[in-house]
Amino acid sequence: MKIAVASTGNTMDSMVDARFGRCVWFLIYDTETKSHNFLKNPAAEAQEGAGPVAVKFIAEQKVQKVVSGEFGVKVRPLLEELGIEMITNKESGKRVSEIINLFNH
Repeated sequence: MKIAVASTGNTMDSMVDARFGRCVWFLIYDTETKSHNFLKNPAAEAQEGAGPVAVKFIAEQKVQKVVSGEFGVKVRPLLEELGIEMITNKESGKRVSEIINLFNH
């Protein structure tokens, strides 16, 4: 299974970004192979419509779940329609590596 995590940076020590559509990076993690890749979010600096662009981008990565601090009202129905599960990280200060560890147990 592939998981996308909204991230403030491109290392495992980066924090989970509170913003889905405007996060700077997405960590794409494969739970089967334990491999990961950081991809720059093409919507991070969009003037408008960042959420839908980010949804399209992670859907192209074939993810089944996405973790972020929050998801906007325009994004939720798009992710639901694509069958991508949203996981809201309500704890600020959580590292990307901590989220990945939760999926490895």
